[in-house]
Amino acid sequence: MSDTVKIGMIGVGQIGKLHLERYEAIPGVEIVAACDVNEAEARRTAERYGIPHVYTDFREMLKRDDIVAVDVCLHNNFHAPVTLAAFEAGKHVYCEKPIAGSYADGKAMFDAAAQTGRMLHIQLSTLYRPETKAAKTLIDGGKLGKLYHARSTGFRRRGRPYVDGYGTPFFTRKEAAAGGALLDMGVYHIAQMMYLLGNPEVASVSGKVYQEMEMLAERREKSGFDVEELAVGLVKCRNGITLDLIEAWSVHMGGFEGGTVLGSQGGIRLPAELANGISQPFSFHSTVCDIDMDATVDLEKMDLRWHRLREDETAYDSSQHHWIAALAGRVPLLPTAELALNTMLISEGIYLSDRLEREVTAEETAALSQSLSVSV
Repeated sequence: MSDTVKIGMIGVGQIGKLHLERYEAIPGVEIVAACDVNEAEARRTAERYGIPHVYTDFREMLKRDDIVAVDVCLHNNFHAPVTLAAFEAGKHVYCEKPIAGSYADGKAMFDAAAQTGRMLHIQLSTLYRPETKAAKTLIDGGKLGKLYHARSTGFRRRGRPYVDGYGTPFFTRKEAAAGGALLDMGVYHIAQMMYLLGNPEVASVSGKVYQEMEMLAERREKSGFDVEELAVGLVKCRNGITLDLIEAWSVHMGGFEGGTVLGSQGGIRLPAELANGISQPFSFHSTVCDIDMDATVDLEKMDLRWHRLREDETAYDSSQHHWIAALAGRVPLLPTAELALNTMLISEGIYLSDRLEREVTAEETAALSQSLSVSV
């Protein structure tokens, strides 16, 4: 491989542009081509970011020999068919979260990566936050002892796409997005917790989803809003660890506390924005010499020191930084595909539990999962 990693972008909408902005800050990467069904927008984006080639058919772009990998920034139910086509063309794939619109589609992507020997990387930005790095370091250092429970939280007051003035109606329709708050934001927080827990095997899931808060009538009609604005759940893992979760696009509350990990010798609470502009810091809790200790951590100084002393620390600055470093062979790829697939199993388990009004096993969730892929 040459010193420059050459990438093709598939989808240049809101999320695609965010990816392009991130790439601008990363040395050793070149965006060779951009593809979008909206040719005018593709050309505007290409001009803005200095991308030399524009396509409206991603299959034509996949024929390029100079492209090593593609970045898929499409709505959830388009992830699987485009990713599978890219693998068939011999490309590595970086895909927006969630891995797909269903567990069945995500599993097909995961299996295809293994079969073709290509890398599959899923955008899970929470893994690269300083608080996640600090928590993982404390856990790996044995400071929490035996892990046994975690809590995943995600909060927006009134932040539903489109109906609350942000994003497009595609985020609120099952036909394109498959789900709401759980697949849009919950994936970040659940995957973060599963990463810290060592990505344990799921045994069973119980949960419920809600859409109860008022919306502007015109926006409700135009959006076709048929997904959840709030999801809650309890996950039991085969190693005895449990995870409870709550994810809100919209809820009458001033904020949620940050996620937590509990162990026999210590506990961690992640940062969060609480009511009235109060910020909750990262904290570590333990008992030392029979004294209960509550400690905060200077994440900025930690991050500064690690960048000064650790080789390739920049490879963990963001999902895109990590992807390019892995493609260049500088670092091994984190198991983002495995984490995203496990997170999808949990999410689909919550939807199934809500529908059946009972706890469901991982096996029946996987067996009942169906492809939601949209033909492209």
